[in-house]
Amino acid sequence: MQLDLSGHHVEITPAMRGYVTKRFEKISRHFEQVLDVHCVLTVEKLRHKAEATVMLRGNKIYADATDENMYAAIDALADKLDRCVKKHKEKVSDHHADEVIKARSSS
Repeated sequence: MQLDLSGHHVEITPAMRGYVTKRFEKISRHFEQVLDVHCVLTVEKLRHKAEATVMLRGNKIYADATDENMYAAIDALADKLDRCVKKHKEKVSDHHADEVIKARSSS
């Protein structure tokens, strides 16, 4: 997984980069076909916003989160992306193959 991290009105510190990388590793553990992630961290007055686009094979998933704390926004974003990636994985997996195997074993 390739992570592209950029900041808008905020400087990306090594601590922020490490935190984002650690949180997004969870996504790649749940679904191996994550190609790359483009993440933008933005600060507007007292709002901290984290948004990301995850490129999968044949699909893109976008999510964003806003909070008063940047690390809380990153946590919320990672959780949203994790749910979306799991949902995509369920859609992609072939459920009919399981039904065929069960039907053949019960016969």
